[in-house]
Amino acid sequence: MTIDRREFVRIGAGSALGLAALRARATGESASCTEPAGDHGAAAAARASAPFIIDALGGFANPNLGESDISTAAVDDRGLRDARASGLTAVNQTVGYVNGAMDPFEYSVAEVADWDRLMRSRDAELLKVLTAADIRRARETGRIGVILGFQTAAMMGSDAQRVAVFANLGVRVIQLTYNVRNQLGDGAMVGENRGLTPFGREVVHALNENRVMVDLSHSGEQTCVDAIAESRSPVIISHTGCRAIADLPRNKSDRELRAVAERGGLVGVYFMPFLAIGRQPTADDLLAHIDHAVTVCGEDHVCIGTDGTVSQIDDMTKYLEELKDEVAARKAAGIGATGERADIAPFLPDLQGPGKFHRLAELLSERGHPASRIEKILGGNFLGFAERIW
Repeated sequence: MTIDRREFVRIGAGSALGLAALRARATGESASCTEPAGDHGAAAAARASAPFIIDALGGFANPNLGESDISTAAVDDRGLRDARASGLTAVNQTVGYVNGAMDPFEYSVAEVADWDRLMRSRDAELLKVLTAADIRRARETGRIGVILGFQTAAMMGSDAQRVAVFANLGVRVIQLTYNVRNQLGDGAMVGENRGLTPFGREVVHALNENRVMVDLSHSGEQTCVDAIAESRSPVIISHTGCRAIADLPRNKSDRELRAVAERGGLVGVYFMPFLAIGRQPTADDLLAHIDHAVTVCGEDHVCIGTDGTVSQIDDMTKYLEELKDEVAARKAAGIGATGERADIAPFLPDLQGPGKFHRLAELLSERGHPASRIEKILGGNFLGFAERIW
């Protein structure tokens, strides 16, 4: 199911997302984003009134290409067309080192350069985001705003001044740890649950000074609460779930969620396997986690961070075969998380494809969330947070 972007923009402009009037069309194809000739003024006005849809951690790769979704090799015409048809305004795109034998610093510099090349080559569709104003500009010009972010700070080595290097290269979000332990602190899968290290405190201060978002996704609980207390700026947990709903290490406790909100931060809820235990999660599970996050944090501190792309999987049998290899490789590398399984897709089967954000808006409305809150969750809260940090 897809929803034409122009239809969504038109309805949204007229009635605060027009939730009662949203209608998905089962076309079997991605909606076109090409505006009719001679209608540029009307199109620009519609874009300027469209709701913001901002993914705090996601992407626009085509998952059917068999490439890593953090690689530019996975970006093609279909992935971009689907992302634009979905109404996506901007996304925190993971780049750089996550794990492996390569040098984290050198690899990350090269990856940023690779993404810069891609954005320059497709500047009619993509806009590099350096400030919150760039997110607004992306919407106004019909492009996708690309926020470059890291999912670990391992590339800092032992030099917190490297934060400034990456900030100057345009990296706007830096996560302290992945699932494992690094020089900053313990990740979510480290049983000792030790807190932020002295070097980790240095890096947090450097992130604040360079106006880079401090991301505490994947962190151990003590590392998370230590970093919240240490940071002079509000922090983000860009992609997580609620441990009170599904007690898994990748999800955050109410203690962590509340601490983020009390300091003015933001929590993104993902579309990942960790929303349920021992089974494939669905949209209903996502809604339960969003409800809980709103209850604990308040509606001004919750957003979405899907941790996935937009295009739908074409051949699920083939995909699950490839997933077996990926899960096995992550386990062998020691970076897997409890809840990752080869028979559970890392997305929500009933909430994928170009219509997923619009469908989520409908489901939240049916659940009793007012339109103003839904607009905040889908993008308004992230934009406001970005305006405070950048």
